[in-house]
Amino acid sequence: MIILGIETSCDETAAAVVQKTGNRIKILSNVVASSASIQAKYGGVIPEQAAREQLRSIIPVIEEGLNKAQVTSNKLNAIAITQGPGLIGSLLIGVETAKTLAFLWNKPLIPVNHLLGHFYANWGAQSSVVSRQSSDKTSLKADSEATPKADEAILKTESYPQFPCIGLLVSGGHTDLILFKDHGKYEYLGGTRDDAAGECFDKCARLLGLPYPGGPAIANLASQGDALRFSLPRPMIDSKDFDFSFSGLKTAVANLLKEVRGDGKKGIPARSRSERSRVRMYDGISSRQDPELANFCASIEAAIVDVLVAKTIKAVQTYKVNQIMIAGGVAANQKLVSELAIRCQSSAIRLSVPPPELCTDNAAMIAAAVFYNFHPINPLKLQANPNLSLS
Repeated sequence: MIILGIETSCDETAAAVVQKTGNRIKILSNVVASSASIQAKYGGVIPEQAAREQLRSIIPVIEEGLNKAQVTSNKLNAIAITQGPGLIGSLLIGVETAKTLAFLWNKPLIPVNHLLGHFYANWGAQSSVVSRQSSDKTSLKADSEATPKADEAILKTESYPQFPCIGLLVSGGHTDLILFKDHGKYEYLGGTRDDAAGECFDKCARLLGLPYPGGPAIANLASQGDALRFSLPRPMIDSKDFDFSFSGLKTAVANLLKEVRGDGKKGIPARSRSERSRVRMYDGISSRQDPELANFCASIEAAIVDVLVAKTIKAVQTYKVNQIMIAGGVAANQKLVSELAIRCQSSAIRLSVPPPELCTDNAAMIAAAVFYNFHPINPLKLQANPNLSLS
């Protein structure tokens, strides 16, 4: 079975062709056009701008995905599309395009919950993602050096997560814990009551004057800092439920910054929006220039990771499972992965982590989800749902 996946929930336009033969999954192509460089100018995603970039990129991205996979439309068995949640303008671009192609090519159309799709990155392969950063004009020209010929990869069945398992989704908009009993059968355990983990990273980065997206910037500097330098709260780490809350941590960081600056210490220099837009990721920013900046980053990262790890391990112990899988953009954070790996190793728990390129939004995860949740829908009845949830 060969499936074309399409993902347009936020500021990435993605298309992938994924094949399943027997018990093996092969990613034939995985193309991503991102408007992150444009959004970085504003310190975050501007929905209208993201939608315009989606509209500009959607057809070229799909064409490149098919060409790279050397697959024509008549060889496709189905089309998978992200239905939600996400930005309504961006979702509409993908959904309406997928509906049109389903009619044109006479192919089954399967909607996918973007949040569930993230978990199926754990069923993806160690493939080379074709990443495109759009400037003022989105470019999708193939780069032979950046795109190796051997970009197909196979993940063996024994590497897949086993049920039951605890799933931790950590991204810019979501932080959720799920008990997976089987494909399509899960129980929502808890989620964030306010800011998601990735959102907290981004907001703290803004306070520190770091460029968007904030998670990678903080993680990069955190490796040079002392996580014990500043005492920050671990919100809800000891609560009896499986909910999260990170808005208080962001406030604590803001208050601590004021204290540090007010004490006459070197502090962390604030950067204006125009200054942030001129700063490329990590350029000119190092612990040598401001040791306290790296210490702040390390302390913030440690606080967020401690909460995520504690809640996840608690869920494993409560439901007596021996498997964890993580997903979402923050799943690429190496401190989170290493801390979970240490806890899992000491408790004989299996940990499944997608390759970094499949942690962020992509279409391979959307297509992979359909192999295990094949529920076609009448294209005329499919509507984008920006508020789709797991609960």
